[in-house]
Amino acid sequence: MSILQKLVLASGSPRRIELLQQAGLEPDRVLPADVDETPLRAEHPRSLAKRLSQEKAEKALASLKTEADYAPGFVLAADTVVAVGRRILPKAETIDDAANCLGLLSGRSHRVYSGVCLITPGGKVRLRLVETRVRFKRLPREEMDAYVASGEWRGKAGGYAVQGLAGSFVVKLVGSYTNVVGLPLYETVALLAGEGFKVHTSWTSARS
Repeated sequence: MSILQKLVLASGSPRRIELLQQAGLEPDRVLPADVDETPLRAEHPRSLAKRLSQEKAEKALASLKTEADYAPGFVLAADTVVAVGRRILPKAETIDDAANCLGLLSGRSHRVYSGVCLITPGGKVRLRLVETRVRFKRLPREEMDAYVASGEWRGKAGGYAVQGLAGSFVVKLVGSYTNVVGLPLYETVALLAGEGFKVHTSWTSARS
């Protein structure tokens, strides 16, 4: 029996869509799955990333199953968590959030965890966790203020976007860069390919 090659992304993040497109993958459907992202009591950042990615995938799948023309496909979800030690930083929504995050990250190392969850057409749930270590330079007050004023931090885990202006803050990065952007490409593509998704189909037609 052939496996349907429909790919549903359980996220409305433009960054995740762009990263998939970079790997030659175009979601057939983008279905954001909103879940309560509040950490559980004493929950470790890595556990939070895995739990939320699975909850998003399962919620998107449940929503799909209510549709009259539902047909099983691959449902992909991810969640990214930024942490200093065991302290989980928020997805910055206010100026105070952004300023507090930058203050904590300035001159220190932190970790970025992404949980990636794939639910196959057969209902198999596959999970991956990716960790990247990042060190920021010491940020002068005027530089922090300028970054906050840019608004680039809004909605970003840890209050920064490494692919933007904040890339100039990074002294050292160990691990996956695309993980810090929001979706670890190597692990995501490997996960899809391992379950039979034809990830390279579009590559032969990518040349102009």
